Amino acid sequence: MEIRIGDRVAEVELLSKEGNNVHISIDGVEYEVDVAMVERGGCSILYAGKSYNAEFVRSDNGKHYRVNTNFSTYDVDIVDSSAKYLRLKKGNDEQQDNKIVSPMPGKVVSIPVKTGDHLNAGDTAIVIEAMKMQSNYKVNADCTIKEILVQEGDAVSADQVLILLDLDKAE
Repeated sequence: MEIRIGDRVAEVELLSKEGNNVHISIDGVEYEVDVAMVERGGCSILYAGKSYNAEFVRSDNGKHYRVNTNFSTYDVDIVDSSAKYLRLKKGNDEQQDNKIVSPMPGKVVSIPVKTGDHLNAGDTAIVIEAMKMQSNYKVNADCTIKEILVQEGDAVSADQVLILLDLDKAE
């Protein structure tokens, strides 16, 4: 998932979790940390023999947090993966690509379409689960499903082509 902390944007991936031991990747660099949640949104983090404390205050939408440490406060946003996907696919000309590509590793939860189905802009084509969150991937232009390259239950990797589309001609 993409995390924005002030002006910095980082790609964060949970690689494994066993008890309090968490193995994560931040922008491709792996870290082993011990994270213990304490009362009222606080947590204690042990990393490289040092202890850190933080308090997480969640906003009402659940995607924005204010993180307080001993001497600093940070505004942290979790970037919605489907919004990120649409933003990346739209580009400057806001045109739908002729394929749907997985923006991150995950598992195919649902494919509510079949080959030959016609979709209108905004319709969901596939649902992917990554890091215990499900994301609906929608088309942003009218199109027809040309070919589905995955099945429900399949594990997918980042940048894997999932569905090929035939875009409707603009009139």
